[in-house]
This record gives sequence, C-alpha cells and structure tokens, in this order.
Amino acid sequence: MSGTRDKIEILVDQPLVRRVTEAADKAGVSGYTLLPTLGGKGHGGRWSDDQLTGAASKVMFWTVTSRDKADALIAALSPLLDSYSLLLTRSQVDVVREARF
Repeated sequence: MSGTRDKIEILVDQPLVRRVTEAADKAGVSGYTLLPTLGGKGHGGRWSDDQLTGAASKVMFWTVTSRDKADALIAALSPLLDSYSLLLTRSQVDVVREARF
C-alpha cells in the first residue's frame, strides 16, 4: 500500500546530532538515518570535514514520517534553527508500505 509522508532532512553540526535525535525520539519519529558529509558551501562560505579535530564536521539527519510527527520535530528544533544555522528541509514523498512510517 502506498501513501504520502513527510521527508525531513537536516544538515547539523556533529556536536548537535544528539539534540536532534533526542528531539526526533520525543516527537515519536520511529526511524532515521545519519549520513556523513564531506563538505559544502553556504552563507558562511566553503566548509569541509576536518577529520583531525572534527571541528567542522556535519551530519545529514534524514527521516520519513507522518505529518504530525514532522510538525512536532520541526517545532522542537525551531529554537535551534537560527542560533546554530541548521539547514532543515521538508518535502512530501510517496512511499511504498506506508504502514512502516
């Protein structure tokens, strides 16, 4: 059975990953994936993963969930968006086996 769900992607500094995953757990998000990143470019210019110190390490948090759980996660993270320059995107996706989400 297929259906529509919300996909949330968050580019987050490594030290904040725990806060994001805790917020996801509290919002009832049943699963997520953390992906390593190599580098990129944004408002602050270019950045790359510094494997020596980890100072500039970033992680991509990725989940597909229901609209209600996505709303709760975004609400919990809203105070962090500006203060930590998180990049958060939300989109609708069609999923197969919608009961898993």
